Amino acid sequence: MLVLSRQRDESIFIGDNIKITIVDIRGDKVRLGIEAPTEIPVHRQEVYEAIQRENQRGGTVEPVELRK
Repeated sequence: MLVLSRQRDESIFIGDNIKITIVDIRGDKVRLGIEAPTEIPVHRQEVYEAIQRENQRGGTVEPVELRK
């Protein structure tokens, strides 16, 4: 894991087309602005994990369902 220190209004780039900017810092919370191409999905971790669980569930078909 790469760990960087940034201050408010400073940015980092991932590749040539993803820019992450520190928008605000309040106490123990940091607000990030993320600019990425529309074809690259950007999700919070808990949303990403929920999507992955749903995709795994959707990929399994019970044999009873096949007879319908």
